Amino acid sequence: MPSVMGLLEDRERAARQRVEALQAELREAEAVWERFVIARETVGGVLAEPRGGESVPPVVVAGERQVQVTAAVPGSVVPHWQEGLAPTVLAPDCQRIMEVLAGGTGKHGEAMDCRRLAAAVGLEPVPAKVEGTRSKAKRLAARGWPAEERPGLFSVPAGRADGS
Repeated sequence: MPSVMGLLEDRERAARQRVEALQAELREAEAVWERFVIARETVGGVLAEPRGGESVPPVVVAGERQVQVTAAVPGSVVPHWQEGLAPTVLAPDCQRIMEVLAGGTGKHGEAMDCRRLAAAVGLEPVPAKVEGTRSKAKRLAARGWPAEERPGLFSVPAGRADGS
């Protein structure tokens, strides 16, 4: 019959080995995570820079203070909406979504689902295009541009007839 101390030492040894294995896995996961953080910061910095000598006009926001905004390009980060900020700071696809929601196509103030929104911006209403439009509209709504009345149903809030 094994001793109690021997059994405890066996269990302690097994627990120590498990902890060491988990610590090694954690170090590996942290290294992967750090690479993603660096990649995101690098890409964000590159997208925020003006492109090849393009002049970047200042944007006037509420209170007559000027804010320098980089030129919007496809894939640009969506800025948080502020009073007086024009949709021209958005990437072209996002500008088109805001234009459609603001009444550029159809009736102003009408909430649109993602299938109708995709068709209104000129895309085929196939699942892949609808999902891409839904993703962009959700990102815009999270930053305060359109309102998401119900999941997947977007509209421009009252008082923003020009989309700004």
